[in-house]
Order: sequence, then C-alpha cells, then structure tokens
Amino acid sequence: MSALPGFVAAVPNRVYKLHTTHTPQFLGLNSQQGTRNNSLGSGDGVIIGVLDTGVTPDHPSFSGDGMPPPPAKWKGRCDFNGRSVCNNKLIGARVFRTAVSSGNGTSSSGTPPSPIDESGHGTHTASTAAGAVVPDAQVLGQGRGTASGIAPRAHVAMYKVCGLEDCNSVDILAGIDAAVSDGCDILSISLGGTSVPFHEDSLAVGTLAAAEKGLFVSMSAGNSGPNYTTMENEAPWMLTVAASTMDRLISTTVRLGNGLTLDGESVYQPDFSATVLYPLVFAGTSSTPDAKFCGNGSLDGFNVKGKIVLCERGNDVARLAKGAEVLRAGGVGMILTNQFIDGFSTLADLHVLPASHVSYAAGAAILSYIKSTASPIAQITFGGTVLGASPAPIITSFSSRGPSTLNPGILKPDITGPGVSVLAAWPFKEGPASLGEQTGPTFSFRSGTSMSAPHLSGIAALIKSKHPEWSPAEIKSAIMTSADNTDRSSSGMPILNEQNMVADLFATGAGHVNPEKAINPGLVYDITPADYIGFLCGLYRNNKNVSVIARRVVDCSDIKVIPERMLNYPSISVIFPPLWKSTTPILVERTVKNVGEVPTVYYARFDLQEHDINISVVPASLHFTKANQVNTYTVTIWPTKGSASMVVQGALRWVSDKHTVRSPISVMFVGL
Repeated sequence: MSALPGFVAAVPNRVYKLHTTHTPQFLGLNSQQGTRNNSLGSGDGVIIGVLDTGVTPDHPSFSGDGMPPPPAKWKGRCDFNGRSVCNNKLIGARVFRTAVSSGNGTSSSGTPPSPIDESGHGTHTASTAAGAVVPDAQVLGQGRGTASGIAPRAHVAMYKVCGLEDCNSVDILAGIDAAVSDGCDILSISLGGTSVPFHEDSLAVGTLAAAEKGLFVSMSAGNSGPNYTTMENEAPWMLTVAASTMDRLISTTVRLGNGLTLDGESVYQPDFSATVLYPLVFAGTSSTPDAKFCGNGSLDGFNVKGKIVLCERGNDVARLAKGAEVLRAGGVGMILTNQFIDGFSTLADLHVLPASHVSYAAGAAILSYIKSTASPIAQITFGGTVLGASPAPIITSFSSRGPSTLNPGILKPDITGPGVSVLAAWPFKEGPASLGEQTGPTFSFRSGTSMSAPHLSGIAALIKSKHPEWSPAEIKSAIMTSADNTDRSSSGMPILNEQNMVADLFATGAGHVNPEKAINPGLVYDITPADYIGFLCGLYRNNKNVSVIARRVVDCSDIKVIPERMLNYPSISVIFPPLWKSTTPILVERTVKNVGEVPTVYYARFDLQEHDINISVVPASLHFTKANQVNTYTVTIWPTKGSASMVVQGALRWVSDKHTVRSPISVMFVGL
C-alpha cells in the first residue's frame, strides 16, 4: 500500500466501545398536551446517519407512514438480505463488520451480514434522534406517553459498525465514508474509546472528512466521569455531548424500621406489600471479599433468604446483575446505594426484583440504621412516574469531564443534553421473567452519553431543516451560544452536578441545550475546513501527523497556522504558564456573523466571579446593519497580582434587544 500514489500512513485498527416520551416536552419542543411547537419544525428533509449496532426495522418508531420520500440527493441502499423493509423513515441500512465477514461479503455462516440490531443500542439511539410518533409507549407501565424522536420528520440511515459491544475502527471509517457518499446531513455517533492523539484516532480522522463535506457530527462524551480529563471524542469538528437528567423520576421509597423514608428509583414496580417490613441486611457483612457489591456468587453462604439486601454500586458489576445475585440467593428485594463518587445520581433500571436505587447520602443513612439495631427491617414502596422533579437538569456522575487532554485550548465537552433514564425504542421485551408475555411495541429506559448525543443529532436536524445553508460549525455555534447555564425550572439556579454542587464548565460545556433559542441564535461563529487544518498544524507542527488526520498530504509551512485558542470556536479556553511567570496578557480573537435582525447592536457583558484575572474586550459593542454581516472582536486576559486559583471560569455575553449570545470562558494556570 505504501507504494500507491497518495499514500500517507497506515493507522492500526482500534476497538471502540458503545457508549423518548418526555424529553421533547422537557426540551420545549412539545407543549404539555404533546403538540409540536411549529416554530421549531420537525426536521423535514434532513437525513441523519447513525453509526451503531444496527436497527429494528419493523419497530413502529421507524414507520414511514406520512413521511415524504427522501431528498433526491439520497444515494444509499437497504441491505436487509432481500427483505423490503426500508421506507420513507428508515431510508437506508448497511453493514460494515469485518469481524463477522469472511472477506467475500458474507458472514462465517455463509449468509450476508444483516443490519438487524441484536443489541438494542442502535435502535434506541436512532429512535431518540428521529423516531416516528408512537402512542402509548411505556416500559412496565412507567414513562407512559406518546413516544417521538427529537426530529420525527427527519429520515434515518443506519450504518451497522458495531457488534454487541465492540466497534472496529476500519468499520467505523467505512461507515462514515458511506454516509458521506450516500448523502447524509448529520452523523450521530454514540461510541468512543480511550483518548489518543487525533492521528491515531479513526473517529477523529473519519469525522473530519465528514465535516469537510458539510456533515454535522454529534458524538457522546463518554461514561467515565465524574473525574476530570476522562473525556472522549475531543476534536473541535465534533459536537461533544455530556449527559444530564430530566425532570422525570421513576419513583420508589425505602422506609426503615425507625420511620425514616428515603427516595430512590426503579422501573420494575411490582405488587409489593406496603405494610410488611422485611429483614434488612448489608451484603458487605458477608466474609466474602467484595460481597458488598453483590457480584455473581458473592452471596453464597450468606443468609439473605426472605430479606431486603443493601448492595453498593460499582466494582464493574452491572446494576441489574446485582439484583440477579440477590434474587438467586433468596433475597426478596434490593436497595442499591451509590458510593460517594456517584453522589445523588440515581438511575431508573429494569431490575429483576423489587428494588430501589438510592443516593450515597441515603445509603449512608440506611447503613447507619442497620448498624444501630440488632433486627433492622425495611420496606420498598413504589410511586410510579413523577414529572416536574427539581432541580433539573443535573449533570449525572457517569458523564465524562474535561478539560481536553488532546487540545486543552478547546473547551470540552461542548454541551449537555438528556442522557439519564431515556425512554426509546428497543428490539425485544425486557423485565423480570415472572412478568410473562407483554403486548405492544417494546421500549426501554437507557442511560449514558450514548443517549444524550442523539438528542443533539435531532436538534441539529431541526436547525438544518430551518437553515439549510448553515455550515456544521454554524449549527454547533447556534446550539452552544444559546444553551442554558441554569436550572430549567423557575428557580434560575445554576446547573448542579452529582454532589448537588454547582457544575463547572468541564462538566456542562456551554450548558444545557435549548432548542427554541438555538433555532434563532442571533449571531453565529463559523469555522471553515481550511481552519481545521491550520488548527492541526498549530497543534502538532508535524506534517505527517496532520496529513494522516486530513487524509491527504499537508505541508504546514504553506498553511496559515492557527493556535488552539484562536480557532473561531463558540467557547474560549486559555492556558497560562506557572503563576509566577504569568505576566504577559493572552489575546483571543473571534469573528461573529449576524443571522438575526437588522439593524442591531450587541453589547459585551462578562460573567466572572473570580478576581484572579482581568479581562476586557474590544470593541465593547458590535453593530450590524445588514444580514450575514461579520464583526471581529478581541478578548484580552491577564492574571492579577497574587492570583491563587488554578482555574477561573465564566462567560462573555453579547446582548442585544432580542438575543443573548453566550460564550463560556475557561482560564487555566498550569503547574510547574
């Protein structure tokens, strides 16, 4: 291959991991009655390409009823082994799975590989982004309502690049190339891997090629939080999406023998006596190592028969597997408590027995009660689906955090969206075996940044449908600069994290997406494909590495090099050298384009709580007299004498009579 014309480098294959009835209403897309806000549209004419585990084509979420044909530019195909199941909603489905292919396009069994979803992940993400309207969706009676994707009139094309868990980089690259050639407008990719330099990351390489062709790319930030620098998918041409809660709980209550009641969550809510209190035991009392995590076989020889068992979250034991172990050992119920790191973040799961997932604080209170009495008792009662929970959104504990290790001059993640206990389409029925056969279309609750990314894919489709001339960077800018940095309730409090403390920019990015504002942002920041190459030359200063990422020969000496902080990004991230050397100001330049009313004037406002930096902007106001007019401004940042903070965060707001265009600002001081 190296002898072929145009060869740049060969990158080793890598393996990547897979990372709604109420969210449209929570996001302001639907009214309380479920009717669509017509000003936002429904994504008409937009094609979302989903790279995932496949799709369940006969699920009603992918019904083509009432859908128009795809745009004339569509060139994709439907590879369901002779079955004619694609329609005007699910317009394409292809498979790229080298791991199951014999090399002649067939699987090891001799049949062509199929885009049918055997995992559920792809069906869930695709329906979240653009699923059709399905009445009476629910999971074991919970979350009941009319299901709808964020962009229910957008078209879906599935590119199966993953098996049950793993996704090979060669398949991902092939899938991205196919999506570009087929005519997709948006890529929704809910998978990732450990952070590696961009020239070793096929996701970064492939998505840059897509962005250069005009495709918007939405990607999950990863599920390795809440520690810092755990983020995946960090490139500036991606929209990197964190995960947060919505105002819906699937409510449970634990009542202890001392009268204390503690809130939790669980989807499975069977008839369980509200009067009987059962013996309560902590699994960690067992002499088996790590028994407190209720792993497989850990309760052998420990008497839990007829008891409610307190188990701890974590230790790489799946939450549902913990309940299965309690049930196997004879327990009648489980209380799943967070460890400290997960704080107040709970999840609604389809447990196999009566259960309640509670916060760390609640778990500590339960454990204290167990230790205080010789015969602890408890009961679990079920409150069903509760709407209007507050505060919301809250950044969930698993959501990966910045700052970016690959390009710290770019603030990541970019945005947060709903990613906790999201109800969407599922291929098969779930729940305890005791429930027997269930009727109706199948849905499931799932949590992860895998769930938040397709919400943003759908919102990007809404914007693309309204503004087809906007570039991917302009769509990203509209999403970021219009985001909410406060609770969506009337309280106006800042967005919190899993410890119920104010979340920082490394958790929230620009904030929580606000689709209604994103449709009409006032100003946008644009970035051209050439700008990304200049950025890469500034980041690497290495022609070979940049050439690998660009998939063509690049000579950085012939290109305008763009330092990280100078890329025309909707957020600002600057890094000072060690404090005692931080005397030289840092300048950041940005250019904005008016896509709102004219004439109009925007005035600069800074939101900074710290006194460890000085900051100014020139000019202090931006005047626009015509549509699509551009203006440039310069921000100057320098530390004050005696600065003590390692990180200072805030925002620059450009405010007009009708718009607030907000850019988050992160200032870091590196150590020696």
